[in-house]
Amino acid sequence: MIIEHPAEVRGKTPFYRHLYVQVLAAIVAGILVGHFYPELGTQLKPLGDAFIKLVKMIIAPVIFLTVATGIAGMSDLAKVGRVAGKAMIYFLTFSSLALVVGLIVANVVQPGVGMHIDPASLDSKAISTYAEKAHEQSIAGFLMNIIPTTLTSAFAEGDILQVLFISVLFGISLALVGKKAEPVVDLLQALTLPTFRLVAILMKAAPVGAFGAMAFTIGKYGLASIANLAMLIGTFYLTSFLFVFVVLGAVARYNGFSIMALIRYIKEELLLVLGTSSSEAALPGLMNKMEKAGCKRSVVGLVIPTGYSFNLDGTNIYMTLAALFIAQATDTPLSYGNQILLLLVAMLSSKGAAGITGAGFITLAATLSVVPSVPVAGMALILGIDRFMSECRAITNIVGNAVATVVVAKWEGELHQAQLRAALAGEAPIEIKATSAQPAE
Repeated sequence: MIIEHPAEVRGKTPFYRHLYVQVLAAIVAGILVGHFYPELGTQLKPLGDAFIKLVKMIIAPVIFLTVATGIAGMSDLAKVGRVAGKAMIYFLTFSSLALVVGLIVANVVQPGVGMHIDPASLDSKAISTYAEKAHEQSIAGFLMNIIPTTLTSAFAEGDILQVLFISVLFGISLALVGKKAEPVVDLLQALTLPTFRLVAILMKAAPVGAFGAMAFTIGKYGLASIANLAMLIGTFYLTSFLFVFVVLGAVARYNGFSIMALIRYIKEELLLVLGTSSSEAALPGLMNKMEKAGCKRSVVGLVIPTGYSFNLDGTNIYMTLAALFIAQATDTPLSYGNQILLLLVAMLSSKGAAGITGAGFITLAATLSVVPSVPVAGMALILGIDRFMSECRAITNIVGNAVATVVVAKWEGELHQAQLRAALAGEAPIEIKATSAQPAE
């Protein structure tokens, strides 16, 4: 089923009607208000918070409907495990590569060298909350938390992995019941259309949310705080840029599509993340767009929600880069053996705290607490600028998950190549589908 917007039927949509233009204008307006009227800017925080709550409200139904109907439509249930397995192999490979890239760049650029900070002079109280949260996390605890307390508690609490767990089980049960479950499947597919239409309605408020969130960030932390640690911020942004366009760009090229075209295609979601500092704000839109780009619904439903917890390329670059920055700034010598240990610990801790709010800072605290040679108190150095790096972390994570979705879909033969080419070229009509994606060519 295809629904075209009225403006598209009459002709080309005016540029100011595009969501990405509105969000970009809102971000600029938020920066100006936060800079020139900082007190007003900090008071606008509820606008950003309200928008993020609106989007989080719809995430659970989107995941459930996408995953359950996608799996129910599979003739071969072995595909579910195969898609999940291939996705995890991809996630582990590129998440680990991101950690290595951060480690290499930190050694080459050495952004913290010359600061000569005495760890004893730092206020560790500011990061005590993060350290406590990091201490509470463990791999076993994380895995146990995937199982919800009740069937409905996952939806009530909005935990992405718990909702995904329930959705996969329910989709498998529908597939196993077979013909008798068709009325339920038809109902869920019918619910998909108004659910994604609701997502489109909520996205109308995106510029307001981006304006409020950006005004608060600049009003509270100020542009001056960026300059204080510009070397670290610049190094992190440059490293993320190179990872996206060199590493992920090579992956995209090998799999027959352009990373630049993909970024243009999801530009609205990326700007939304930039404006709100929340990757969850872009999840419903990203899932919808990847399905419209020719990726089978079952693949989209499994890869993207799982990737939000396991495929954190930007967060992993940040972890090793920030850890070595702290060591360099506090004149803490780290042998290559210690750096390898840091890398191995980071590989585990990045999974143990997956899906937690503020995961980047918490996983960094968890990593440093296990490698005692680097002072945890050194995290106070980057606490003030963490907000300005969170946008880059989230944007890199989202691009990584979009690439992963296309790649896994292609591996599974569940990618409609012509539909992907049309979508990335901007030729596909705006549509919301109530049925799964077309079969691969």
